[in-house]
Amino acid sequence: MDQQIFSMIGKRYQYVKSAAKFKTDEAAVKATERFASMLLERRRWAEMEDLNPDVIEKMYRDLVHYFINEELNHWKEQA
Repeated sequence: MDQQIFSMIGKRYQYVKSAAKFKTDEAAVKATERFASMLLERRRWAEMEDLNPDVIEKMYRDLVHYFINEELNHWKEQA
């Protein structure tokens, strides 16, 4: 199961890199409002699965910050 999770994270990473070409500036890459909204949704999903929303939020916050930095680097390379 954990290997499947890593496979899905890898797929998500590929989408992140692909999305960079559609971004017009750094603010669009960082998308702070979308990021905040996403975290709230992940907290709700955690609650639905009887998981600790604080733990899930931290996990997603760290993961998505990593992806944002990678997307930003990829975006700068394309600019």
